[in-house]
Amino acid sequence: MSKNRKRPDDILFIVSIVFVVFFAISIQADELVHKFGNPSFSGINQSAHYLTIDEQERTRKEKIRQDVQDALEEAQREADNTVMAKFLRNLQSRIYSTLAKDISESLFNYGNVPTTDNPIAGEINLEGNILRWVNNGITITLTIEEWFDGVLISTTEIVIPIGSFGGCWVDCDGGE
Repeated sequence: MSKNRKRPDDILFIVSIVFVVFFAISIQADELVHKFGNPSFSGINQSAHYLTIDEQERTRKEKIRQDVQDALEEAQREADNTVMAKFLRNLQSRIYSTLAKDISESLFNYGNVPTTDNPIAGEINLEGNILRWVNNGITITLTIEEWFDGVLISTTEIVIPIGSFGGCWVDCDGGE
C-alpha cells in the first residue's frame, strides 16, 4: 500500500481544523443583558403599572364595601317585612289615628262651651315633642314644640278661627 494514502482520521482532523478556523473568524461575542418584564423592576411604564394596581385595589375595596352595604339593606328589608313588623306598623297607624281623632274632639269640644275666661286646653307629649292647644271659643291655638335630646329645635304655632268652621259657641257674628 502506498504511503501517500491518508487515513480517514487524518482527513477528519484537517476538516475539523479548517471548520473551526473558518467559524472562529465570524464569531463575535456580546454581553448578556437581562431585561425585566415587570415594570416595577425595569421602570418602563412604571407609573401606568402602579396606576393599574391602585385601580384594582380601589375597585376591589369598593366592591367589598358595596357588598356589605347591600347585605345590610337586604337584612333591613327582611326585618321590615316580618309579620311582627307589619303588625306593629298597623297598630301604630291605628293608635295615631285614634289619637288624632281624640285630639280633634278635644279641640272642638262641643260638650263644654269654651270662653275666653274659661278656655278648653290640653297638652300631649308625643315621642318627645309637645303639642298644646287652647280653645277660647273664638280661636283654637295649636302650639307644637319639637325637641331633640332635651333641646328645643323649633316651635310652630297655628291659630284656627273657629267661626270659619261653622262651630261657634259664642255669638260669632255679633247678632242673635
